[in-house]
Amino acid sequence: MTGAWEPLSGPSHQLALEILLDGPLSRAELARRVRLSAGSLTRLTKPMLESGLLVEVSAGPSDPRVGRPSQPLDIVATAHHFVGIKLTGDDAVGVLTTLRAEVIATGERQLTDHTPETVAATVAELARSLAAEVPDSGGITGIGVTLGGGVVDKTEVRWGSFLGWTDVPLGELVTDLTKVPVVVANDITALTESTHWFGAGRGVGRFCLVTIGAGIGYGLVVHDQTVDSEDASLGLIGHHPLVPDGPRCDRGHHGCASALLTTEAVVTQVSAALGRSVSYEEALELAAAGDPAARQVIGTAGYALGRLIAAAANFTMPERVIIGGEGVRLAEVAHGEVLDGLHVDRHPAVPDPPIVLLAPDFTEWARGAAVIAIQTFVLGS
Repeated sequence: MTGAWEPLSGPSHQLALEILLDGPLSRAELARRVRLSAGSLTRLTKPMLESGLLVEVSAGPSDPRVGRPSQPLDIVATAHHFVGIKLTGDDAVGVLTTLRAEVIATGERQLTDHTPETVAATVAELARSLAAEVPDSGGITGIGVTLGGGVVDKTEVRWGSFLGWTDVPLGELVTDLTKVPVVVANDITALTESTHWFGAGRGVGRFCLVTIGAGIGYGLVVHDQTVDSEDASLGLIGHHPLVPDGPRCDRGHHGCASALLTTEAVVTQVSAALGRSVSYEEALELAAAGDPAARQVIGTAGYALGRLIAAAANFTMPERVIIGGEGVRLAEVAHGEVLDGLHVDRHPAVPDPPIVLLAPDFTEWARGAAVIAIQTFVLGS
């Protein structure tokens, strides 16, 4: 199961990053991007070609006058494989990916016990199961694990809200069990990085990501860099006020994002309105079918989501707004109300920001965990 963890450094990692994200690229374009001479470029790429990380690909004649073939460089995506695992309060959801975060296999395990040792053992077992899917039994290079909470030094969970953890050395525990390097990160930070490098935010220098589900998350990319701070893991946007006379959250706020948009809030309000328990999906289906009680709750939530998008757009002026999380289907069912909420807080002369919806399953989150490991391998940080 052990993979070779040898992060690239200096100009080498910049070369690999350019090719990873935008390859194949000609040598001339690479030299221009990283400001290297042809000789320096050859010297740096030679060991990467010999190791199989890079490969020359044919792109036809580069100069029709001489017919000399161009041989751009590209990453061999299958040269390294990574496992990404997203932890919720109930499950560990995992993916096996290539170096370009292409998902090869998926897996899931229940978390019946939240003790750190048991969770680490579950993560390790899931990682081994996914590693067995690597073609030719090449093993995996690294493991990324994400969860809702605060993480320090990419290894220690300072606090984990859904697992009830404080100061848990999760990276060390999983590394001891797997003998593979492990990177631990906050889940919204990882999903933002994944969206930025390989998803709906690729090539977009400034975008924001809003997630709705068990909690409310917010990620921001500015100048092609993820904005990261200790505050990012606190879910501060979850208590942004949206509907003054709305329901109250557990902190006493009336009509904040958490009180209106989390899956629990929606389920609680629709169940109360109907006088019986419903699931989140049933609540959405009832609203889509025109049930008055469900429609009112979902419509109010959609309106609140629109106002939340407007606030994010007004403050950060993104080129694109991306909505993700397991509750994302709300944006489809309450599409009209989302637009109403968006427009009430936007100047009429300003066009709507482009809005992209991610898939609602946890595979996207697990892929984000894999991307954190990929970034560590490529960037060496």
